Amino acid sequence: MKFSPNVGSVDKIVRIVLGVVLALVAFFVPMAGWLAIVLFIAAALMFVTAFLNFCPVYLPFKINTREK
Repeated sequence: MKFSPNVGSVDKIVRIVLGVVLALVAFFVPMAGWLAIVLFIAAALMFVTAFLNFCPVYLPFKINTREK
């Protein structure tokens, strides 16, 4: 099953910046171990969706931020 890209350039930049921020917070801010793991997973998801130009959460809502 092939999915068409639904993440635009502004959305991609926001996801990359958010991923970096989440990873830095998880790495440098003292917190419980499980919370750091959750933040690292969220950061990884931001990076993956940004570089694949596809967000599965957008599908049911029919959201597409790509430029026409």
